[in-house]
Amino acid sequence: MRLCLDTSAYSNFQRGEPRVVERLDRAEWIGIPAVVVGELWAGFLLGTRVDENIAALEEFLRHRVVETLPVDGETGRIFGEIFLDLRRKGHPLPTNDMWIAATAAQSGATVLTFDEHFREIARVSALIL
Repeated sequence: MRLCLDTSAYSNFQRGEPRVVERLDRAEWIGIPAVVVGELWAGFLLGTRVDENIAALEEFLRHRVVETLPVDGETGRIFGEIFLDLRRKGHPLPTNDMWIAATAAQSGATVLTFDEHFREIARVSALIL
C-alpha cells in the first residue's frame, strides 16, 4: 500500500496510535508532503519539545520507505483542479489540505488522515481513521 500522510496521521503515529502504526508498518511506500513537513515545523517551533520533535521527524524521514514529496508545477495543476471542483460543489477546504491531496494524487497514494473533509476530494482516495 502507498500512503501519503497528512499532519494528523504523522502526529498520531508519533503518539503511538495503534491504527496508524499498524498501517505504516504494512506500507510499502510512505510519502510525506513538503506541506506537511512545514506544518510540523510550525507546530514544533510553537511547542516546548522542539529538539525532540525535530529529531523524531528527521529519523522518520530517513526511513527507507519514506519519501518527502515536493510541490512542483504538476502538483500546482492538480491543486487547481481540486480547488475548482470543491468550489463548484460549495465545499471549501483548508488550503494546505488541498495541497496535501494534490501531492497524494500526483504520487498515486492514499491519504492517511483523521480529517473527515478529505472525503470531499474526489481526485484522491483517503483512509480516514
